Amino acid sequence: MHNDPPQTPTEVLDPGTCWDLLRSVSVGHLAVLVNGYPEVFPVNYKVDQQSLVFRTGEGTKLRAAGGPLAVALEADGHDDARAWSVLVKGKAVVLEPSEELLTGAALTLFPWQAGEKDHYVRIEPTSITGRRFTITSPLTWWNHVGRASHSDTA
Repeated sequence: MHNDPPQTPTEVLDPGTCWDLLRSVSVGHLAVLVNGYPEVFPVNYKVDQQSLVFRTGEGTKLRAAGGPLAVALEADGHDDARAWSVLVKGKAVVLEPSEELLTGAALTLFPWQAGEKDHYVRIEPTSITGRRFTITSPLTWWNHVGRASHSDTA
């Protein structure tokens, strides 16, 4: 038997909280379908009102994001006690460069990877969901594993 404190239930986050959390980090994972298989790419993004914008170069990510299929972007974060995860699902649209784009979210959008990143893509959400939960002490899992191996030898 373990003496861990009772865990608080997972908190389902409202859309406003999800947007606030998305603004607090700048990297997420973009999921697209490529030849019928999921591909996941890390991207630097910015929240632009109720959408996400990222930069990319020519290649698989741009072709898949600009296609007819839905995309998803997931971002996570944590502090000492709690973690969160937000998932945005929607349609990606390759943007034409414009004055509004270049003075808005794109102005401070700096990819981590070098190279030409001349294309801007906006994810227009059809859904946004998130959850926050208490981080369990690693010792909780160690104790469970240790107990299982002891009972196997008895």
